[in-house]
Formats: sequence, structure tokens, C-alpha cells
Amino acid sequence: MHTLSKYQKALQNHPFNLSDSQVSEKANQIILENFAENNNMNTYKFLYSCIDLTSLNTTDTREHIWKITQKVNDFEGSNPEIDNIAAICVYPNFVKTVNEALTANVNIACVAGGFPSAQTFSEVKIAETALAVTQGANEIDIPINVGLFLNEDYEEMCDELTEIKFTCHEAQLKVILETGALKTANNIYKASILALYSGADFLKTSTGKEYQGATPEAAYLICNAIKSYYKKTGDKVGFKVSGGISTIEDAVKYYTILKTILGKDWCNKKLFRIGTSRLANILLEKIDK
Repeated sequence: MHTLSKYQKALQNHPFNLSDSQVSEKANQIILENFAENNNMNTYKFLYSCIDLTSLNTTDTREHIWKITQKVNDFEGSNPEIDNIAAICVYPNFVKTVNEALTANVNIACVAGGFPSAQTFSEVKIAETALAVTQGANEIDIPINVGLFLNEDYEEMCDELTEIKFTCHEAQLKVILETGALKTANNIYKASILALYSGADFLKTSTGKEYQGATPEAAYLICNAIKSYYKKTGDKVGFKVSGGISTIEDAVKYYTILKTILGKDWCNKKLFRIGTSRLANILLEKIDK
């Protein structure tokens, strides 16, 4: 008799039965009905405080990362109405630079785990995570192995995530689903559930590198998976939207989806993040005006 794996049981515990078009309709309906009430100055100020200020460029240098960090330091306490950003997000080799330069009360997030493709040895992913944490990262952003997921090698994919989570120690694990590669609603929802049961502290839409970034549909699916998981376990897991978030309108749309599905308990920087390199300045300009 074939027994179900714990991961297959997890998927059974969180059934999903919406088509791609139904998900799109529901996500757009949430935005249509609730966007206007959230599109205001208080929301803009809140969104600024949820930013993971990201620099993940081939051309990054220590000097460039130091300047970004110094800018974040300079903002600290400069405006009593606006909290500083949530985190600075960099490649593993720049964690030490941020840690040395940072004086603001801001987290250090680091992409790891063979970012952005996840196609390397598990041992390398674990070593990279451990080194990043040792050098000062308190948040680790790693992609799932999409190939393993699409091949339904759930156990191998999830065991790797669980090992990396263990390696994080006190640091938070933010699992990137790369929703543009998963494509279908069913895949995105399933991958969300599996990542949650593998120890994710956050679910993140995209790397912003190879595939399509965040979409309202992906946000709808991930937030509903987080909600279902919370109802079963009582554990609150965060949501990070990333990949092409460069306008205030986009940010407000994703905030609207989060707030509508998960409620006000998730409307804080501990449970909601926006990964972006450009939006911080755009929001500040808007607020200043």
C-alpha cells in the first residue's frame, strides 16, 4: 500500500480549485473595490517603511554598497513621520560591507542558495547561507529549485529548504517562488504550501532576474496560501512582493491585496515587504510634494 509523503499530505490539507482565469478575476476585483481607499499619503509612508532596498547588479562594488548604506543611515530619524526602510538586500559578498557601514535600525537581507536559479549543490547553498549569517545577515532570500518542483520531486526540494532554514539559525528565511517560472495558479499555490511546510518565514514572489516578476494573481495566490496555513497552524508567515515594482500604483495594488486577504495583522514591516531598487526615491518625492 502506497503511503502519502508528509508533503503530499500538506497539499491535501490545503485544497485548491480555482482556474487561472478565476484567480485573475478575483485579484482584479480586490484591486477594483479597495484600491482607492488605500491610495493615500498614510499608505505611501507605510510602504516606504516596508521596502527591502535592493542592489543585485553585476556591476556592484563595495563603494556602491557602502554609499547605499550611508544613504539609509542618513535618513534614520530625519523625518519623524516616516519609518526607515525595512532592510538592505545584497549579494552574499557584500553582507560584510553593509554590516560595517550600517548604523540605522535596518535589517541586512542577503540573497543566497544559488540565487537566482537555485541550480547548484545543496552543500554550496548551505555554506553560502551560513557564511552570510556569520557576516551579519539577519534575513536570507533563497529561490526554490523550480526544476525539482515541476518534476514533482517535492521531498528533495523541501528537504533542501528545511536544511537551509536550519542553517539560518536566528535569521529569517524568505523563500522565493519565482512565480513567473511556475506560471499556473495551481503551481504557484502548491509551491507556496510546500515552502510554508518547509519552514519559510516569508514567501516572496520573484527574483526579478530571469522571469516575469510579481503579478496581482501571484500575490492573490500566495496570500491565500499564507491564510490557509495560518488557519491550520496559527503561524503567521510574511509576504514579500518583488520583481518590477517601480511605481507607487503597483505598490498600493499589492498592499491592497495583502490587506484584503490577510487583514491588518499583516500590515507591518515584520510581515510585508517590497523588494525594489527604485521605489524608495519615488515614494519620498511623492511624500515631499
